[in-house]
Amino acid sequence: MLPVRRTLTIAVILLSSIVANSQSSQAPTGDWPAASAAQSGLSDARLRALDSAIRSGEFKKIGSVLIARHGKLAYEGYFDGDATTLRDTRSATKSITDALIGIAIDERKLSGADAKILTLLPERARKIQNPDPRKTAITVEDFLTMSSPLECDDWNDASRGNEERMYVVEDWAQFILDLPIRGRMHVGEHPDPPPYGRYFSYCTGGVFTLSEVLEKATGKRTDRYANEKLFQPLGITNVEWVYSPMNVPQTGGGLRLTSRDLLKLAQLYLDGGQWHGKRIVSESWVHASTQPHARIDETTEYGYLWWLKSFKSGEKSYPAFFMSGNGGNKVVAIPTLDMAVVITSTNYNTRGMHEQTEKILTDYVLAAVE
Repeated sequence: MLPVRRTLTIAVILLSSIVANSQSSQAPTGDWPAASAAQSGLSDARLRALDSAIRSGEFKKIGSVLIARHGKLAYEGYFDGDATTLRDTRSATKSITDALIGIAIDERKLSGADAKILTLLPERARKIQNPDPRKTAITVEDFLTMSSPLECDDWNDASRGNEERMYVVEDWAQFILDLPIRGRMHVGEHPDPPPYGRYFSYCTGGVFTLSEVLEKATGKRTDRYANEKLFQPLGITNVEWVYSPMNVPQTGGGLRLTSRDLLKLAQLYLDGGQWHGKRIVSESWVHASTQPHARIDETTEYGYLWWLKSFKSGEKSYPAFFMSGNGGNKVVAIPTLDMAVVITSTNYNTRGMHEQTEKILTDYVLAAVE
């Protein structure tokens, strides 16, 4: 049996090791400048409590939690894998497609968010099923805001455009564009118009179709365009794409990135489209992307592939825009706090997955603000 004093010493060393692994200020962070929790206006005690809560199993299948404040990495905790692990955050990476569309518009490769999809993809228009004049009017903005008139709803298993039906066919874009126009039952002869003039209907296939739009507009396959115009300027070198059966990059989600690189995307938009002083996306596009264009429910709105919601901690409420994906994955920007947060999780298709990561955000991360 070890002497009590030596046992206590070992325990202290082990605890110190855990803290060192989860506090970014203890280790080099590459192109992320580091700051301690105290320097960042965060409670070190509250962040230690977060670390303990995750490691004790209070929160399930959490991969990582990272916090940047005032552009510096203030907390970095890994609970599955490490800083080099590529995270499958599913639909969270839809927001990357928004950035690429914005860059293409900035470069005048794409005329604007009002560009017509079938005008950009004439070969699709020539063989389209269920023809309808409303299809010819579908714009890039309709897919960015999840509000096209196509009968596509990933939240409805019965929807003809549900993404699970898309994955089992070869030509995903044609599958989406062939869908019939969606109908909506209503009570009363004249239903009230929706907020912002758009009906929200979550449709991954529409965002995937933007991959073909980007290639047609830029002359480069989307993954190569992303590498040149977005990832290289951000110092992102390790990515893994998902491809359709026809080898088209999946811009509707599934792109694997490290937690630090996901954090860069939130920081990029938090800083109005700049990274370390270099302009990557125009400020006007960032502003347009993070404004409400459709309403999801009483507390949540949608921008251009960014979710919009206020998160409450204590008596305070913090407006945020964020990336969100199956499993409970969140990449959050909170402008009033100049804070970016990444929470990765593998609770795929699990009830309460988003509530769990939101509890981490509200009860620990936001509660740590001093």
